[in-house]
Amino acid sequence: MKKLTITLAALALSASAYAQVTTAVKEAAKATVEKTEQVGDQAKAAVTSGSTKEAAKAKAEEHKAKAHHHAHKMKEAAKSKDDKQGAAK
Repeated sequence: MKKLTITLAALALSASAYAQVTTAVKEAAKATVEKTEQVGDQAKAAVTSGSTKEAAKAKAEEHKAKAHHHAHKMKEAAKSKDDKQGAAK
């Protein structure tokens, strides 16, 4: 009975921690997407204003933001894959 209680308590704690991590990851991804959209809007504005140098700079910033977002997604995917494989062993 004592082992069952300990097991249930550990399961409840791990579920709570997982929920917090999942929420944090979703919020981080949402913030990254918003930043990418903002940079994209800046790039569009720079292109319409006519300055070639500003347009190139804005496009580079947009590319950098998208690359950062993609790298973050791949890192999280690899991490969750490792977690799943570790749990299966």
